[in-house]
Amino acid sequence: MAAQKFRIGVVIVVRSSTGDLLVFERGDVADQWQFPQGGVDVDEEPADAAWRELFEETGLTTAHVALIGEYPDWVLYEYPVELRSLKGQRGQAHRWFFFDALHDGIQPTPDNDEFVAWKWAPREWVLDNVVEFRRPGYTQVLTSQ
Repeated sequence: MAAQKFRIGVVIVVRSSTGDLLVFERGDVADQWQFPQGGVDVDEEPADAAWRELFEETGLTTAHVALIGEYPDWVLYEYPVELRSLKGQRGQAHRWFFFDALHDGIQPTPDNDEFVAWKWAPREWVLDNVVEFRRPGYTQVLTSQ
């Protein structure tokens, strides 16, 4: 029997001065919103992966945001059964990183492969609009802040 694997990754939460969070609409499924996220490369530290993924998926850099914290635990979620064979994994294990926007006028540039739109949204809106199988992890992290 093959081992069931979890992909190691990071999730990036960017907060405005008003407390709204920067979320992105997925390009592959309309009306599914999430934070930028991505895998951690071999020999890469999770914080470095967070900065890399933030730039790759949004174009944001140290000129736009400041890293202010990290959730202390790994957060796991399982894919729905129908996605497991497609993804080749049971789910994902993430470290969550928190960034503050340096000014409210930042303009992310979504990569247009994964994301097609972005918006600032209150935490409650994010929790109501994230894809269902990711919602428990989002709730765990966002309600602890």
